[in-house]
Amino acid sequence: MDEALSVGDVFFQAKCYHKFEEFKQMGKTIMIVSHDLSSIAKYCDRVILLNQGVKLGEGEPKEMIDDFKRVLVGQYELPESKSDQSLLNDAEVKEAVQRKSEKQKQAREEKADKEKTKTLEYGTKEAQIEEIYLTDERGTKTNSIVKGSDFGIHMRVKFNQSLPAPIFAFTIKTAKGTEITGTNTMFEKAFLEPVQAGTIKDVCFTQKMSLQGGEYLLSFGVTGYEGDDFKVYHRLYDALDVMVVSDKNTVGYYDMDSKVEVKDV
Repeated sequence: MDEALSVGDVFFQAKCYHKFEEFKQMGKTIMIVSHDLSSIAKYCDRVILLNQGVKLGEGEPKEMIDDFKRVLVGQYELPESKSDQSLLNDAEVKEAVQRKSEKQKQAREEKADKEKTKTLEYGTKEAQIEEIYLTDERGTKTNSIVKGSDFGIHMRVKFNQSLPAPIFAFTIKTAKGTEITGTNTMFEKAFLEPVQAGTIKDVCFTQKMSLQGGEYLLSFGVTGYEGDDFKVYHRLYDALDVMVVSDKNTVGYYDMDSKVEVKDV
């Protein structure tokens, strides 16, 4: 199903998913082979995780999605004794997978090049953002976060000059550029201290993911006040993307996590 869904527009995909629901009501089985974590979370009752043709596990969608993310970042202990069971031992399958892997690698490299050119940065560089990344509720680095779970937004900042009270910030916006939310250490009253030149600070904002399923962009900043003057030391716009994996989307950007109760009167 994955290939058919990937080439269709949103209306075609909606028809397909509606048909899936009809099939499920009839007791039929639908198999989807996909990397689309949101679709897997929303439509699948059971998931089989494969890696290089070897079955790693089978279980509930959330459990297998967590394992999949761990495989991607090399934090999953892969089996060594099952290599002879791999589907990739078939020469034709091996060749097809190799071709697909090369295409995926090329696509990732092209995406990375585009992201580099899209990222806008500026500032005095008295403080410089050296690293940015996300972690899930297990502390695993990832760009996919399950809606409703806790996650961290991290930035590592090196200070080239001594500064009186730097402010660390992030914002989140849609892929189309609409700013949705954001905060900083001044708003949170979390850090209002001077920093000496040569210092490196690791900053982590931890929160619950309440955004609807989809892709979003993150921007980062280190700013501050020197007297009455506001200064930008370093800002990175559209520097990181996050995919929110959801099995339930409501209206708008946020899910209010409503609890529903219906009573007879």
